[in-house]
Amino acid sequence: MPFHINNRRIKKDIDPDEIFLDSKNLPNFNTQQFEGRLEKAIPKRSIIIVGLLFLFVGIIFTGQIINLQIVKGDFYFKKSENNTLVSRPIFADRGLIYDRNKVLLSWNAWGKEDINKLSSPKRSYLDTPGFGLLLGYVSAPAKDSSGYYWQDNFIGKDGVEKFFNERLTGVNGERITETDVSGAIQSENTILPPQSGEDIILSIDSRIQAKMYESISNMAKNVNFLGGAGLIMDIKSGELLAMTSYPEYNGNILSEGKDNKTISGYFLDRRKIFLNRSVSGLYSPGSIIKPFLGYGALVEEIISPFKLILSNGSISIPNPYFPEKRSVFKDHGSFGYVDMKKAIAVSSDVYFYEIGGGFESQKGLGIVNIDKYSKIFGIGDKTGININGEKGGTIPTPEWKAKTFKGDMWRVGDTYNTSIGQYGFQVTPIQMVRAVAGIANMGTIYSPHITFKDQSFEPQMTSIEINKDKMKVIHEGMRMAVTEGTCMALNLPSVKVAAKSGTAQVGVGNTNTNSWIIGFFPYENPRYSFALVMERGPKEASGNATRVMSEVIDYMSVYTPEYFDL
Repeated sequence: MPFHINNRRIKKDIDPDEIFLDSKNLPNFNTQQFEGRLEKAIPKRSIIIVGLLFLFVGIIFTGQIINLQIVKGDFYFKKSENNTLVSRPIFADRGLIYDRNKVLLSWNAWGKEDINKLSSPKRSYLDTPGFGLLLGYVSAPAKDSSGYYWQDNFIGKDGVEKFFNERLTGVNGERITETDVSGAIQSENTILPPQSGEDIILSIDSRIQAKMYESISNMAKNVNFLGGAGLIMDIKSGELLAMTSYPEYNGNILSEGKDNKTISGYFLDRRKIFLNRSVSGLYSPGSIIKPFLGYGALVEEIISPFKLILSNGSISIPNPYFPEKRSVFKDHGSFGYVDMKKAIAVSSDVYFYEIGGGFESQKGLGIVNIDKYSKIFGIGDKTGININGEKGGTIPTPEWKAKTFKGDMWRVGDTYNTSIGQYGFQVTPIQMVRAVAGIANMGTIYSPHITFKDQSFEPQMTSIEINKDKMKVIHEGMRMAVTEGTCMALNLPSVKVAAKSGTAQVGVGNTNTNSWIIGFFPYENPRYSFALVMERGPKEASGNATRVMSEVIDYMSVYTPEYFDL
């Protein structure tokens, strides 16, 4: 039945289990779990407030959806169409190029504002003459008018840059950029970081390289030579300390590609600016071939090292076309009686005519053996140097003549001219620096290369069976050429040099001269070979290559003495 508490009527019956219990009588109630408390219903006012709040939020969301999809839907649709996601390259650093002493020769110049490397850097080169054709140049990344990079990396076009392009080239990264219709960047995200290319360390000593180019350049300008080239090689490894060619282009100008006047001048220059004469220039060797044929004559026992031949200025033989006349083969001087060593020292043509082609009682090597002993030392063949553009060469033979001159037969006069490095004989400076290394190194010949302690390149080594006693005669003749013969400009106090000069007549009517010098040093313990040619100078300019090489070795004795401390 109903009852009253404090005069207030309770409208609902209370079950016995709903009666309040005295918590003091039941202390085990867990008040954290609301034990011992009376459950109360949520007030209707609270439910109404919460409901109204949800309704309000729903109205706002619904309104925003209507605004975005109906009221402004067309605007945002067009905006989304005009926004563009573009994949942009993050340019990788191209590998650096150093000389053997870690002097920086080529590098990447990024703009200060381009900290993210999103625009192409400039490829820069050492601003010192003598490195243009060695290092080469590059074609830079390029984009079209819409900003799309149709070439997204540097491409090596010549020299080291071309030969080692794959190793120097890095892997570009990638950045996704969102831009609006005006081109303004809305957002950017890097999804792939760039990877730098491999650095290349050359065997070249930049000091010697620069000096050799300077000396060749000065001689060419002062005496009116068309060009020149020079090399120095470590005969124990094949590493090149210098490999230069004059004239040359400026790699910075070609890589940047903006100076059209200068670039056009390069292509029009009659001196062939793009020709790397060290590896691609083909020249008649002249008398620098004589030490190789002299060694062959000793080995084949055509002549003893002590036999004397009268060198009185010329020899003559019956003319095959006019029997009543005689064909005269001249010398550049009259030297009296000469043996092998003196013939090398004074460069007697008569002596080598006779041991090459034979004369009267003197037996000759013959063209077959001339070809044989030239090729033993790699003359006429490519060296395999790790740079592009190397040419082979020509050693005149009856087969070569028949092909070149439409079946014309080989004559003894052809053998005479071949014996002194003329006629159709053609070699490159790189071949001759390797060949003379074979003489200096008593038959051990390494293929020349331009990288320093490069684990990825294994130079070829050829071992020739050498008669050291007979080769010693050739060494002594080349040393005599320096002390009292045609190479006296190389008789330096700082180091003993052995050498052989050469002069080859070129041009219509033999009006011009190529001046050669090959050799090695130090004489007692050979370590370095050299070859240098001055191209197409005046007829009387026969000894200029020797003077250029003298300047270079003299410079080395003062500024790079470590190459003499063996």
